Amino acid sequence: MTQHLAAPLTGTSDDAPGHRHGWWQDAVIYQVYPRSFADGNGDGMGDLDGVRRRLPYLRELGVDAVWLSPFYASPQADAGYDVADYRAIDPMFGTLLDADALIRDAHELQLRVIVDLVPNHSSVEHDWFRRALREGPGSALRQRYHFRPGKGAAGELPPNDWESIFGGPAWTRTVNPDGTPGDWYLHLFAPEQPDFNWEHPAVADEFRSILRFWLDMGVDGFRVDVAHGLVKAEGLPDIGGSGQLRLLGNDVMPFFDQDGVHEIYRQWRTILDEYPGDRIAVAEAWTPTVERTANYVRPDELHQAFNFQYLSTSWDGPALREVIDVSLAAMRPVGAPATWVLSNHDVTRHATRFAGPPGGGTQTREPGDRTLGLRRARAATLLMLALPGSAYVYQGEELGLPDVTDLPDEARQDPSYFRADGQDGFRDGCRVPIPWTREGSSYGFGSGGSWLPQPDGWGELSVEAQTGDPDSTLEMYRSALAVRKEHPGLGGGAAVEWREAPEGVLAFGRPGFLCTVNTTDAAVRIAVPGTLLLASGPVAADGPETELPANTTAWWTV
Repeated sequence: MTQHLAAPLTGTSDDAPGHRHGWWQDAVIYQVYPRSFADGNGDGMGDLDGVRRRLPYLRELGVDAVWLSPFYASPQADAGYDVADYRAIDPMFGTLLDADALIRDAHELQLRVIVDLVPNHSSVEHDWFRRALREGPGSALRQRYHFRPGKGAAGELPPNDWESIFGGPAWTRTVNPDGTPGDWYLHLFAPEQPDFNWEHPAVADEFRSILRFWLDMGVDGFRVDVAHGLVKAEGLPDIGGSGQLRLLGNDVMPFFDQDGVHEIYRQWRTILDEYPGDRIAVAEAWTPTVERTANYVRPDELHQAFNFQYLSTSWDGPALREVIDVSLAAMRPVGAPATWVLSNHDVTRHATRFAGPPGGGTQTREPGDRTLGLRRARAATLLMLALPGSAYVYQGEELGLPDVTDLPDEARQDPSYFRADGQDGFRDGCRVPIPWTREGSSYGFGSGGSWLPQPDGWGELSVEAQTGDPDSTLEMYRSALAVRKEHPGLGGGAAVEWREAPEGVLAFGRPGFLCTVNTTDAAVRIAVPGTLLLASGPVAADGPETELPANTTAWWTV
């Protein structure tokens, strides 16, 4: 395919602090989970053509960029995070021409495109791994993965005590070409996802080439999956029986957040800087502390890192204030923007997480109080969008979608659901295809049903049902994103300035702007600080004082 197909967007921001300037400093980036966003060919599965047709909706919503979860050729053992070919599109999503058309159309709408990159592991169907198995012990291809002889008299035990994030041992034993039991290979996730050995130069060479392939296609950046996992501690030492690991945990482990990953990202940054248009990379890096996360966004490494500590914080005033302060303080020395995120494809939607008591974690199987959850979710959104830096929005949260907690077992496809004692296994609940219309076999998702069943009444939460309703969550998002773009005190730039406020209420100022957040379950009287811009619930501002309702955020011009 001809390269340099889609021209990059150009232009940078002038108000970013420090020595790094760019559109990404204060961007709002919308995550599209392609299989659940829009179905263009009516086969029940979302695809690139469906995404392309819905780009005008995203432009109208007011986001700056679209991040696409994996669409590469894959056996789909883990929803595309098991990649067989990093330069090909899986037929279920379309073709390279579809990807090119999507990038072109997005750029015409002034939307940037970020694609997922999965460098920690490949699929067992990747050509390197298939050849490594076929050629047997001694194959040079085996050095590109972590093949090891087993322990025990006959090598019948795994090489170490590492466990898969999805449950069970992190090792699977191979069968030699002659049918005898062979070496073991490492997979921190599913057995269908063998980990690359990043100590081998061929791996680094290959991913530099993959980066250039997609940059030449015109993408504006990469979201780096498991960015903290590429380098393993020398010798692959035992952990010592710390119990089952969780993807979203903060434990110090010999296969996560090793210092060696940073040399990889320094090399990648050099490549990104070769291209025009301010191309970026975003780290999915689960680290023990925000300060460790900041290492990934030093001036010569990646541009952003997801703030999972913020995502993991309960709907609690003091806890939220603390994580905001810690996040801003950690990013300041490296000159990077803080990022803020409430939901993604791996966690329970925040409209459901906030529907129960605090401390429930990032995954829950309980639906909770739907009305309470939505009220808190709307308030949390306005809090997030008032903070300095960049924000991420997961598809459907702008509709106030809850997690689908009652999917039938036979419909579930999350690989960890089928492995005992692994990650929660209920991620399908946030991946149910989103509703576009009130009626139809899949509420406008497509003409051929949907790959996960949608709940009854899903259409009342649809884009069609909410458009034009001033009280809807969709219109609140549209208004908030418009105000965020227009108000000089919002977006990147100045940090927050905390103000005195009643217990459970957060109040902070930015230039010409004040945000007040009532995280409690009771209304609170506050002085009216200025002109009301926007609120997540009903707020009257016609006197010197007003009542800030329970679980409500208000924006003010001061």
